[in-house]
Amino acid sequence: MAFRLFVPILAGATPRERVIACIGAMIGIALTGLIGGLALGNGAHVPLLVGPIGASAVLLFAVPASPLAQPWSIIGGNTLSALVGVTVAHFIHEPALAAGIAVALAIAVMSLTRCLHPPGGAAALTAVLGGPAVTAAGFLFPFVPVALNSIVLVVLGYGFHKLSRRNYPHVPVPAPTNSHGTIDPPARVRVGFRPEDIDAALEALEETFDIDRDDLDRLLRQVELQAMARAHETLLCEDIMSRDVISVQEHTPAETARQLLLDHNIRTLPVVDTDARLAGTVGLRELMLASGTVGSMLSNAATASPGAAAMGLLPILTDGRSHAVIVVDGARHILGLITQTDLLATAARLVKTE
Repeated sequence: MAFRLFVPILAGATPRERVIACIGAMIGIALTGLIGGLALGNGAHVPLLVGPIGASAVLLFAVPASPLAQPWSIIGGNTLSALVGVTVAHFIHEPALAAGIAVALAIAVMSLTRCLHPPGGAAALTAVLGGPAVTAAGFLFPFVPVALNSIVLVVLGYGFHKLSRRNYPHVPVPAPTNSHGTIDPPARVRVGFRPEDIDAALEALEETFDIDRDDLDRLLRQVELQAMARAHETLLCEDIMSRDVISVQEHTPAETARQLLLDHNIRTLPVVDTDARLAGTVGLRELMLASGTVGSMLSNAATASPGAAAMGLLPILTDGRSHAVIVVDGARHILGLITQTDLLATAARLVKTE
């Protein structure tokens, strides 16, 4: 077997992501220590940094999408666990027994308050076994430095992720909804697996995975799409697109554009600028009672390249809002157009030939 320098343990990890994580952790921990030192002053009798913050930095910068790395998980998990540890140490003076009870109770408290954070267990242990400095700090320890360190680290992590164009805090994509205002599920989720299938699978596996359930749903649907596109990867957008595309310019009157839609029995009209580049689209919704020129009522255009897999357009054309995808070149010149009807006819033909 060939030796590989980098074999990711976590799904989605890349060398670039790990370099960013290392830089972020270095900056985050260094600045957290500096700010902690300034806040506590030279004569402080508690540490500037507590060990669990290093573990928090691993989660915050290396796996920022993890439910265990979100702001409340870090701040609440560390602080509440340290408070549990200090409380247990106050009443139980046998170190081994106190350590075990502190970690167990910390897990229970974090679970109940929805801030499960693995370094919280270390925070509880530190509160019990941290030595004279921690003992002297007493019930101040969970707040200074633990909560202080956690808050500073999260704030720095938030800024770092924004600068590196990563999403943090992680917000799962909302479940698709019916854009027509009815109770039916959206078209693209009426077939295939359902949310209850995910629940049943998780129950059958009897394991806990470090991924939000909604993210898992989105991942599995993307896997389905990738598998379908791969199965028909030789069918490209340029193979099924309409090439005689009716379009208008930005200065075209709304009345003219509306009449074109009706005359050609189409629902989407591409709009080009003075350089013949795609500027957006208009449809009957925008043009129904409009006046003036179409340039003032543009919607963002769904686009694809001619060499893209045609079946990869399924999510766009089944979202309940988009009726067509504009096929463009690298300069956004219009090459063709694919409608829902085009893709449906293609899918039906593929079914017949399989």
